[in-house]
Amino acid sequence: MKHPLPGLVLAASLFTQGASFAQSGMPDSPPSQQDTVSVQKGMATYRGYTAPTDEKALLDRLHLANQHEIKSGKLAQQHSQNPDVKAFGTIMMKAHTALDQKLTSYARSKGLKLAESPKPMNDAEEASMAKDKATLEQLQVIRGAPFDSAYLASQVTGHDAVLGMVLTAQKAMPKATPELAAMLEDLSKQVPAHRHQAWNMLGKLGGETGVGGSGPAHPPPSPPKP
Repeated sequence: MKHPLPGLVLAASLFTQGASFAQSGMPDSPPSQQDTVSVQKGMATYRGYTAPTDEKALLDRLHLANQHEIKSGKLAQQHSQNPDVKAFGTIMMKAHTALDQKLTSYARSKGLKLAESPKPMNDAEEASMAKDKATLEQLQVIRGAPFDSAYLASQVTGHDAVLGMVLTAQKAMPKATPELAAMLEDLSKQVPAHRHQAWNMLGKLGGETGVGGSGPAHPPPSPPKP
């Protein structure tokens, strides 16, 4: 099977590094340029991932990600013939529905109306949103084993992207409200768990259908223990 995109390894390292750089053996050494947060035109960048520095814009994008997960989870119920994939789709639907309810409730408490289709802030984000839309459209027309492969592969890459955005936001918004900080912390734990499950399931698919992912011989790093 094909190896994962480079971003998968980067996002996994984002999660496993934690708040320090102890893995390098030099926790007191100065961070490299990629380990610092840069902000330009309302977008923070950290280790190759971006997140809006505006709270409303961040909530819009997290809402969009949740809706994508809910919709694709429903498609798993309809288009997969694999009971494990169906069960995973159900888990994603329930988990992201609960996450989105917390998010929208918080937005309402702040008097914010979330956008269903937020306007891209730059060309890279526009391309990413277009790719996510195309993926959902693809999942709507395929069935069976091809669906399973495409769905699980998109779950790995999609959760990597969300994890990168969440951790970037945590770095770039140190003065976030306690409620938002708690939601980001919850996401930083749930998203890697979802991604890990999708990765393992993708590796178990037959070689003729397991495209875009990696098998169990190359598992992602385990999340740090709390």
